Amino acid sequence: MGRHSHVRLNAPRGSPRCTRRTKVALLIAAASVKSLANGENQTVMDMALCYDPRFVGDDGVMFYFHGAKGGNFAIVSDDNLQINAHFIGTRPEGRTRDYTWVQALVVMFDTLVLAAKRVSQWDGTFDALNVRWDGGTVNIPTDGEAEWRTTTEEREAIVERTDDANSVKLTVAGLVELNVKVKAIGEEENKVHNYQLPADDAFAHLETQFKFTKVSDLVEGVLGKTYRPGYASPVKRGVPMPMMGGKDKYRTPSLYSPLCKACRFKGQASFASI
Repeated sequence: MGRHSHVRLNAPRGSPRCTRRTKVALLIAAASVKSLANGENQTVMDMALCYDPRFVGDDGVMFYFHGAKGGNFAIVSDDNLQINAHFIGTRPEGRTRDYTWVQALVVMFDTLVLAAKRVSQWDGTFDALNVRWDGGTVNIPTDGEAEWRTTTEEREAIVERTDDANSVKLTVAGLVELNVKVKAIGEEENKVHNYQLPADDAFAHLETQFKFTKVSDLVEGVLGKTYRPGYASPVKRGVPMPMMGGKDKYRTPSLYSPLCKACRFKGQASFASI
């Protein structure tokens, strides 16, 4: 069966939706995410993040998931796919918890990694997105077809530029499609929300769209579980910030680990670093 879901992480308040032979496929370092799943009975949903990651699941219910600064959590976990997120954050003086953003995503299927570089000052003409394959850096051409591709025993993977810098499309045949754009938190946004971000970190973040070819009826993860048939959201409705629990249930030992209390992924872990 397939599902449709649209996700945006780290939208400011008031926005429209506010290696080796491992099984790791994609790392995206940033703080903003959009997601799509595709299949039968398609329904487009929005998932957004404001301050802490804010999602709208496949059931159409919006919820927040705080995660934890420096923590890693399974966003989607299924038999042949797992997407983990690494959270970064800051805690201004007088605040009882962190502001958090999703700084990195790893899509586990084989050995493709995309990572956003940490930048002290944001320059949109500087390409802050890294692509890695089997431990080596991949340079995506900026001319011609402006793409890089590889074929594994099971699938073909293609990364193509959709802009001169900081914007690519990843296609993993028969599994997932992602449109990724690296962004940063601007000075005005920092002031308005009183993030008190350090002067040497632009908190680069991503806006990403996922299109999943298929998810099972038993899919898990902070977002993944909302794709289950008959799923009923436990979050409290009608409140400004409906909170989703599960931090302990979906925490993974590292960004690259497929292990958590509820994880279903049957691939191998990778312990590569960003």
